[in-house]
Amino acid sequence: MRLARTLGLAALLCACASSAPSDPPRFDPVSEDPPTDAANPARLAEDVSFTSDGARMNAILYEAAGAGPHPTAILLHGFPGNERNLDLAQALRRAGWNAVFFDYRGTWGSRGDFSFTHVLEDAAAVLAQVRAPEFARAHRIDPSRIVLIGHSMGGFAALVVASEHDEVGCAVSLAGANFGLLASTLSDPTQAQRTGDTFEHWASGPIPGISGPALTAELRENGPRFDLLQRAGALAAKPVLLVAGARDTVAKPELHHAPLAAAIAAQPGARLTQVVLDSDHAFSDARIALAHTVLDFLAQECTAPSG
Repeated sequence: MRLARTLGLAALLCACASSAPSDPPRFDPVSEDPPTDAANPARLAEDVSFTSDGARMNAILYEAAGAGPHPTAILLHGFPGNERNLDLAQALRRAGWNAVFFDYRGTWGSRGDFSFTHVLEDAAAVLAQVRAPEFARAHRIDPSRIVLIGHSMGGFAALVVASEHDEVGCAVSLAGANFGLLASTLSDPTQAQRTGDTFEHWASGPIPGISGPALTAELRENGPRFDLLQRAGALAAKPVLLVAGARDTVAKPELHHAPLAAAIAAQPGARLTQVVLDSDHAFSDARIALAHTVLDFLAQECTAPSG
């Protein structure tokens, strides 16, 4: 069994050609294409970009078929972002969701400087711009139904931003890392050096100019703010999906997933779904199971407008 918690596949068999069809065709958006909507076809908006503190960030917007407006997922990539989860973006679009993908400041050609604090600011900036009336109308977006879906560092960012913004209806963390936990390990000089070296490895590639010592110092300074366990109460107020990989050696589930899941579940009224897939940090051999898990959660838990 790949799933530690069984999710109903029936919820995935949905209509995706329009926002409210009278007699929806049923299909599996993970493995099947939706019916063609000639009047309002699916499309790829490649000329989209967002800004954060004046810096332009590269983006792609996968627009679902149908007149809409459609619920929309903002995808947040990890560090450095080699796994971009664009197969998940395509599945989301087939299921009737718009999917927004962007690169944080200072990563993968986006302007500006990278920092972990900037990642949070960038996610919040994109959230605001996606919900802006003119942008929402142009791209058939329902601004009252916005979900954040993040992987690794992006999972951390999705949970932090969701805990701070009522306009986020649901949050999904895939192999999410608790950066507060990571910060707590940096009092050990050897661990701090190893962590800084890991960060700086990417300075000659997708995140040019970053400094390992600067990023480890930022973690130390923001340890309490970055500790997801301190946000359990706020996260319990909305549907949250936590997905871990049983063989993850980067964000080990016993350290990053299980304690957070327990903390959220302990809150009154928590709406937590937690799943452990038999896979690694990137869910390399469980991509279909991952897509089913995410889409099933969205269909079951993220149908109502956000606050």
